[in-house]
Amino acid sequence: MDNQKLKTELNNIKEIEQYIGKEIGVTDWFQITQDDINAFAKLTHDEQWIHTDIEKSKKYSPYKTTVAHGFFILSLSIKFIYETFNIKSVKMGVNYGLDRVRFMSPTFSGGYVRALISLVDAEINAESVKYKMSITFEQKGQEKPVCVAEFLAVGYE
Repeated sequence: MDNQKLKTELNNIKEIEQYIGKEIGVTDWFQITQDDINAFAKLTHDEQWIHTDIEKSKKYSPYKTTVAHGFFILSLSIKFIYETFNIKSVKMGVNYGLDRVRFMSPTFSGGYVRALISLVDAEINAESVKYKMSITFEQKGQEKPVCVAEFLAVGYE
């Protein structure tokens, strides 16, 4: 957890191969607020009390506080990738999918998370690149990651 903020910027898709197997991004810490959790709950229609009811969580939850949805944390992938990785020649990027997603520990309301991002693989085509990133979401003060996932995307020049 001692990693400092890291951002990787490439001029074009041909440069991506030299980063395969390397860490390409470490984000700043980002606070997960109860307002954000409530907004995500409302948007996704997952308003289970462990996410939204502070008093009930204090009484019945083993964590004694509300926790963020795993999919809320996972959805921060885009934010964190934008903050840490850029290919200047890419004009448009699209999500291609996810592999090996695991929610390993809870993210507490008010807690801080960040992402460590590594490039796993890349496949360059004529005007695009399909790439896979490994993303580890950490919560400040916790040893175990809250989420790990492989994120797949395609960037078009």
